Amino acid sequence: MKNAFCLTGGFVLQAGLFLLALLPVSIEDGGSIYWIDQSLAAILAFGGLLTLLPMALNLGTTRSLLITAAGTLSAALAPFALIAQEIDISGGIGAWVVVLAATHGCWRLLSGLSSLNHPATKLAVPALFGVMVLYLWEVGVTGFGVPKVLLPAPSAVVAALAAQSNILAADFAQTFLKSVIAGYILGNGSAFLIALAVDRSPFLQKGLLPLGNLVSAIPIVGIAPIMVMWFGFDWPSKAAVIVVMTFFPMLISTLAGLKIADKMQKDLMRSYGASYGQTLLALRLPCALPMIFNALKLNSTLALIGAIVAEFFGTPIVGMGFRISTEVARMNVDVVWATIAVASLAGSAAYGSIALIERAMTFWHPSYRKARG
Repeated sequence: MKNAFCLTGGFVLQAGLFLLALLPVSIEDGGSIYWIDQSLAAILAFGGLLTLLPMALNLGTTRSLLITAAGTLSAALAPFALIAQEIDISGGIGAWVVVLAATHGCWRLLSGLSSLNHPATKLAVPALFGVMVLYLWEVGVTGFGVPKVLLPAPSAVVAALAAQSNILAADFAQTFLKSVIAGYILGNGSAFLIALAVDRSPFLQKGLLPLGNLVSAIPIVGIAPIMVMWFGFDWPSKAAVIVVMTFFPMLISTLAGLKIADKMQKDLMRSYGASYGQTLLALRLPCALPMIFNALKLNSTLALIGAIVAEFFGTPIVGMGFRISTEVARMNVDVVWATIAVASLAGSAAYGSIALIERAMTFWHPSYRKARG
């Protein structure tokens, strides 16, 4: 009874919102322009009424999701149909009511997909949520006529990506392929090896770790200029900044991971007559893998941030940090956002790759078994 009441209330609410779409979308020269006067926009807007059918008819999950998706897409396209006809929708109630309805339909679609126990939903849900955010960004910026200098629309960012693809590719190669990869490997690799040495030397634990906490607290804006003076303006100075940023998170995480194995497990290895090296390889390092991979994932984003910020303090006329600083000065904000998009995609790809390797190497971990169950 309660569910039926909620469904009926939701149906009435959505129907009322769509009826409000009949209100004027704009008023010019004493005459009103209504949704119903724009045939294409009217068809698209009222096609959004399809999102009501799953609630009204209590359809199955698959049919409900398909109809909701069709109605949401139809309602989402309506504002752009009006914008294409050069109609100002910023002051119209009808346009924003349909935008609200499309957002609500997308939210219901996300809720339905997340309830499905299918591997594809793990990718579909975050992808659809990202599309919803981009849609609201696009329609908000376009509908209200926000200046490009303040916030460009996603379509303008995509256009900048296409127009500046060669320049952005060179920036990506300079920042990510040279600076980030070199600094990431050197920082994490050296920290891992030193963590093994520290594990064997108690005095290093008491002397090095406090120093590590001190160095890790130094802001990057203080390190970057020094590294530029030491190693020059090219990518080695940026790699040096990344080494400093990634070294101590990996060192501390590795040392903490090596302590995870409990006393009973260590006693069992000693009862088998295992040496320090055998215990390290067979027991302690496998137990430390989750902590090590956490540091690797954290450092994958820190490395990219460090390289971009370091390029603000001196670099050849190429690089993501250089591009951001110069294009901001030229007021080419769409190129700035395009560079940020490339950096975000690169960082996400690096993080995801490490997460996949982690999943393959730590399949035995209880958290993974629980996720599979």
